Amino acid sequence: MNKALLVGGAAAVATMTGCSSESSGTAASASGAPSGMPSGGPGGMGPGASEVKYADFVGVTTDGKVVEDLYSIHSTGVSTDALVKAAQAFLDGLSTAQRRSTLFDIEADEWLAWSNVDGYEREGVRMGDLTEKQRDLGYALLGAALSAEGLTQTRNIMKLNAFLGDYNGGGKETLTEGHYFFTVMGTPSTTDPWGFQYEGHHVAINYFVLGDQVVMTPTFMGSEPTSATYNGEKITLFKPETTAGLAVIRSLTDAQRGKAVSTTEEKAGDNFKAGAGKDNVQLAYQGLRGSELTAAQRAELLDLVGVYVGYMPEGHAAVKLKEVEKHLDDTYFYWLGETDDDSAFYYRVHSPVVLIEYDAQSPLAYGNDNSGGNGGGGMGGPGGTPTQQHIHTVIRTPNGGDYGVDLLKLHLENDH
Repeated sequence: MNKALLVGGAAAVATMTGCSSESSGTAASASGAPSGMPSGGPGGMGPGASEVKYADFVGVTTDGKVVEDLYSIHSTGVSTDALVKAAQAFLDGLSTAQRRSTLFDIEADEWLAWSNVDGYEREGVRMGDLTEKQRDLGYALLGAALSAEGLTQTRNIMKLNAFLGDYNGGGKETLTEGHYFFTVMGTPSTTDPWGFQYEGHHVAINYFVLGDQVVMTPTFMGSEPTSATYNGEKITLFKPETTAGLAVIRSLTDAQRGKAVSTTEEKAGDNFKAGAGKDNVQLAYQGLRGSELTAAQRAELLDLVGVYVGYMPEGHAAVKLKEVEKHLDDTYFYWLGETDDDSAFYYRVHSPVVLIEYDAQSPLAYGNDNSGGNGGGGMGGPGGTPTQQHIHTVIRTPNGGDYGVDLLKLHLENDH
């Protein structure tokens, strides 16, 4: 399997910025792309980015060494029956050829081959190529896998992707609501391991299921712009993530801020660390440790984590939040930038069992005053001035937990 971007024109910018465009379906093409097409940061997967193979997966660690015994196979008491039925109904609605292109082995490299860039060659079935009935079954699968907030967030990212295509006057295949892909790993089951991946520009959801356990990481969500009117609907994204982050930093004392706010790293156009192609990234703990927080501050930090975890259904979100709370003393909060309501800032929540990044980035295809022509913005890149109109977020499960890899290993060792 070859997943690649063709370097040249706008796509070449992805080498340093991580988003691109393509002119048709699933094949990346740099020809004819207008100058205002998206790009994203080193945290995105562009030409030259390292795509880890499943057999070589380690996961996010602080030093390359996995902390053992963090995860276990157990009953959560939260049913996945409706999810399994929705997944099977989606697959049953596909043609034989479509199913063949969508289904992968549970340990397939396909898990790790995702990207937030638009001009990326993807496997699976494309939403825009499905019939209305098939798309409805796809959205029903997302609805069963996500909370109402999670589904709305995903759909709104797709809508603003289409807005960006209209705004730039190009990229009509990739910058649409239809350029998002489903792949399914394994066979939907209430007992055996399986999962699915849903991804496209600015959204990548990796969803692993084992019995009634769910791992929804890595999940990348972003948008440029984050607020616009599309087909008469005013859409604003990432307000909860922004507000909850500000609540935590503003709750800190001056002494605590001295530890949370970096004195060695500055807010740049892109500070993202653990995006696509960064599955084995080594990231040291930085910032203020949870053990140094008051009870009220700890509650604020959990509320922040709850925003990201809350894109899963309530029952599964509660299971994950309890896991995070167990390691709250060893959870670090790190901040770059100012703290005004409209400031462009970066924050990170990092513990043995969760990694969350929020990064307000420089404009790349929307509202860049330095651009000329076609009314659409231009390439900004890491050197540009960041703004809340371009935000990237990700949530991961460190120490081998992403894609349910650690759970699958335990399952295969103990049950087979």
